[in-house]
Amino acid sequence: MAKKRSGAGLTGTQQAAKFLGVSALAGAVLAGIALPAAGALGLAAKGTVEGFDEIPANLKTPPLSQRTTILDNKGGTIAQVYSRDRTVVPLADISPYMQKAIVAIEDSRFYEHGAIDLKGVLRAVNKNATSGGVAQGASTLTQQYVKNVFVEEAGDDPDKVAEATQQTIGRKVKELKYAIQVEEELGKKKILENYLNITFFGQQAYGIEAAAKRYFSKSAKDLTLDESAMLAGIVQSPSRYDPVNDAQEAKKRRNTVLQRMVDMKDISQAEADRAKEAPIKLDVSKPKNGCITAVDGAGFFCDYVREVFLSNPAFGKTKEERAKLWNRGGLTVQTTLDPQAQKSTQESIKSHVYQKDSVATAVTLVQPGTGKVLAMGQSKPYGFGDNETQINFSVNRQMGGSNYGFPVGSTFKPFLAAAAIEGGKPPTQQYPSPYDMDYPATVQTCSGKPWVNDPNNPAHLENENESEIGPFALKDAMAKSVNTYFVQMLGDIGMCPVSQMTDKLHVVQGNGDKLPMVPSALTLGSTGISPLTMASAYAAFANRGTYCTPIAIESIKKVDGSSLPVPKTSCSQAMSQNTADSVNTLLRGVVDSGTGQEAGLKDRDNAGKTGTTDARKNAWFVGYTSNLSAAVWVGSPSQRVEMNNITIGGQFQEQVYGGQVPGPIWRDAMTGALQGQTSAPFITVNIPDAQKPGGEPATGGPANPDKSKNKRKPKPGGDNKPPAHGTSPFPGIPVPPDLIGGTDGGWPQ
Repeated sequence: MAKKRSGAGLTGTQQAAKFLGVSALAGAVLAGIALPAAGALGLAAKGTVEGFDEIPANLKTPPLSQRTTILDNKGGTIAQVYSRDRTVVPLADISPYMQKAIVAIEDSRFYEHGAIDLKGVLRAVNKNATSGGVAQGASTLTQQYVKNVFVEEAGDDPDKVAEATQQTIGRKVKELKYAIQVEEELGKKKILENYLNITFFGQQAYGIEAAAKRYFSKSAKDLTLDESAMLAGIVQSPSRYDPVNDAQEAKKRRNTVLQRMVDMKDISQAEADRAKEAPIKLDVSKPKNGCITAVDGAGFFCDYVREVFLSNPAFGKTKEERAKLWNRGGLTVQTTLDPQAQKSTQESIKSHVYQKDSVATAVTLVQPGTGKVLAMGQSKPYGFGDNETQINFSVNRQMGGSNYGFPVGSTFKPFLAAAAIEGGKPPTQQYPSPYDMDYPATVQTCSGKPWVNDPNNPAHLENENESEIGPFALKDAMAKSVNTYFVQMLGDIGMCPVSQMTDKLHVVQGNGDKLPMVPSALTLGSTGISPLTMASAYAAFANRGTYCTPIAIESIKKVDGSSLPVPKTSCSQAMSQNTADSVNTLLRGVVDSGTGQEAGLKDRDNAGKTGTTDARKNAWFVGYTSNLSAAVWVGSPSQRVEMNNITIGGQFQEQVYGGQVPGPIWRDAMTGALQGQTSAPFITVNIPDAQKPGGEPATGGPANPDKSKNKRKPKPGGDNKPPAHGTSPFPGIPVPPDLIGGTDGGWPQ
């Protein structure tokens, strides 16, 4: 048995023997087709080569991976995504020059031989034996096509790709057998078409159409002689003959192809000489792949669409099946994104919060009654550079968002009010509402075991300013966002009705967990929630109590024109219409005369709620009209920036409030999104002002106090200091150290 020399490759004689073995195998394969009884191949050691008859009869030919186009709801392109940039075209749409060039350089006897070119094999054996190396191969165009099918089936799995391309006799035998099958079933023209659509041309271009677009910014049918020759020359070694990186080497290879076409009598010597004189003239179109290329800041929505596809069983039973379908591509995905709403949202974001600011904003718009996500944007763009991120601040962690969402503050209070009214409390309900107080000693939970305030170190809270002293009725307490009122309401009705209401509104933490059964979470919004969750929940108020699950995909068409079934929104009655109408009436007062006046729209009924968390690390405005709901969050993704004496969007802010920074973002985004549309007026209820025992209105302090008079006075003992990083400003709610998390870890703040 021949031995390999230490520290060297095979000798020329050994190379010749190896290629003679391949030649013999080719003959054996032919014999195996003609005489199946020949059985297993006996030319190699037992177990080295799979028995010819044991190889599956049919070559698996998976659909070629192509680009997927994501469209908005008007048919405009948002982005194109692909694992392999390819557009399949028929042979009639490929330049005749290109067809002749690839045959001339890759398999000049393509139309003369069968699946295996025995003359070519013998020629390669002789050439390689003479050179002492592997100077020439013997694969036909058909065999190369089969090999590419193996690679395509392997997808992006490096182990499977290595297996599909390994230089073993066993793989070669499979390639030969399937080449024979392909020749019999497809014929030469179809094989040539398939080969030109599957092969790799470098620069991320798979198939001739993508290659023509990449190098010359034209279609394959319009390729000239010299362009065709250049592309045909690339196939043997896409890196070596890459015209972008080495034009001289590409030109030499192109000229070799041109001369080969002369030898094949495809063109005249004069035509070849003229083409050889032409310089390499490229018109390169850079790859535009992925959500990073999305228009109008819709990269995060694009990524959300991908996450919806990969997570929904409608597109495959397992995540692996769904990923395979998505990576294969060739889909046209029409989404719910409204280009007018998206553009308005992004313009509002850019005018109010700058990319370089130490804080960020995220905005999501949802259509009540349909659940359609119409817009999604944020101030830190989709990307990998400075002040960019791949974390989508608008969605939950499972869909590419932050680990926990962001504390929502007082924007949670409408859920508590809805639970109370649904349970029978009148919208005129009144509580003493002092400036500050301890949480109730006990609060009922769903388990029957009450939450107990620690008597030795009781959880304590206070209102935003010292002028907010009750008694208050619900209408004024909501307009002024009186903390102590809502804590007393929770103590009155218990936590279970609130938990049941948020369950019906699908309000969960950013990590997908159910809201914790603690008072601060179910009154003052101390737990992290995503903007999409908040916008969808508030949309139920606009829709007279009916909640609809958010959707982002309208339809999906495959490359053959057939459609994939897409998940539809699921709507359910979360509360009575009267409860929703009551909440609409209450929240309309917030924008009319309460803390949200800077957010209010002047040309249509609108309602909403402000929210600002402790130490001003988060500020929110969530609001709606009858036909559009939107949530705006502003804050530090890392939760390390306190928004006091801070510049945001070029404007200095002494203290940030929910109505002051998020409010105008909401107003401008909604104004543009609704331009040219009408909104039906709310159905409201009459909520009379409650009366104090002496007959005076129970309105407490001023409706919208001047901010210069709205500063808290330091409490004795230093209780006014903000909590240390990593501790919670709310009782019972720890702040996780990996708050933002996500795929790229965000950025330091």
